Amino acid sequence: MELQKNVQPQAEIPDAKSALWSGLFGKMDVRAYTMVGALILIWVLFGILDPTFLTARNLSNLFTQMSVTSILAIGMVLVIVAGHIDLSVGSIVGLTGGIAAIFSNWLGLPAIVVILATLAAGAVLGLVQGWLVAYKMVPAFIVTLGGMMVFRGALMGITGSMTIPVSDPVLALLGNAYFAPGFGIVLGVLAVGLLVWSMFNKRRSRQKYGFEVASLAADVIKVAALSLLVVVFVLVMNAYKGIPFPIIFVIVLAAVFYFLSKKTTFGRHIYAIGGNLEAARLSGINIRRKTMLIFLLSGLLSSIAAIVLTSRLASATITAGNMAEMDAIAACVIGGTSLMGGAGTVLGALIGALVMTSLDNGMSLMGLESFWQYVVKGSILVFAVWLDISNRRKGAN
Repeated sequence: MELQKNVQPQAEIPDAKSALWSGLFGKMDVRAYTMVGALILIWVLFGILDPTFLTARNLSNLFTQMSVTSILAIGMVLVIVAGHIDLSVGSIVGLTGGIAAIFSNWLGLPAIVVILATLAAGAVLGLVQGWLVAYKMVPAFIVTLGGMMVFRGALMGITGSMTIPVSDPVLALLGNAYFAPGFGIVLGVLAVGLLVWSMFNKRRSRQKYGFEVASLAADVIKVAALSLLVVVFVLVMNAYKGIPFPIIFVIVLAAVFYFLSKKTTFGRHIYAIGGNLEAARLSGINIRRKTMLIFLLSGLLSSIAAIVLTSRLASATITAGNMAEMDAIAACVIGGTSLMGGAGTVLGALIGALVMTSLDNGMSLMGLESFWQYVVKGSILVFAVWLDISNRRKGAN
């Protein structure tokens, strides 16, 4: 009788190349990489069609233009991740911008008082809406749709439907100033240093708790690529006038809300609420309080965007912030935030905002009529939602 040997198959040992590839792309966010690729394609296309698109001056203006949408999108991410929507942010921008102009121009208050009053107004408006959604159980869509109309009407009422100029030199700097080239270099060095420190800190933390660690070469390549982007950004901005002040607002707020969403209990609770409401309730999460807070934060960020926009335009108008909520929602969805809740990142929202602004800027340079901007942006939004639904269905199967 012939005996068969029970031979165990030998496990494959990945070579250095496959380990590097896995470290770079094994757990990547496909949606984010797709959007980055689309952004590069948009820039190349517009750069070919109109050489002025890629000039330092235009790119500086582009980043300044995206600041308002970016600030609104940062707050919108948390709202959508929690399974809600905020249609009122554009009207809050208009109303709080009008309040800032009235306090500055009509009442002659100091800039610091104007800023604090504007921020307080935005926070209160967001808090009231959050209270209605969380404690009175009125759907967020209805509350914020009503808020969108009420706040726009209030703006028309308090301003008399007039444009109010803002001449305070301090307020004017917030939306129009540029930092000196030396500041940009210092900021770039700090950013690169932070990236390197973050990489080694993350590796050390994962090794300490026994988690899988990507190859050192993969992490170095990632950090080198991000550092190159930082250096290019600083050099391009310095080639014109320096880094625009509104971009510093975006960078600081993005860093704060990235930490809030990813590194705090509050952020984890928001993702849990959007991912599975019943499980979050059974886990003891105070859903009502968290819901009210995210609307408060959305209103606060809307007032910050209002300060930037009012400063940049040197006036408050009744059309300020009009349709801004749609741009913010589109930026979030294009950047990978799911309208079903439970998924989305601040970085993705910024990429989405840059895509939206690049389309606006590029088509304006080409002299295309404004209706094409709506057609293109609307089509991209529908495509992004379809892509999200398709990915979810594949994941469910």
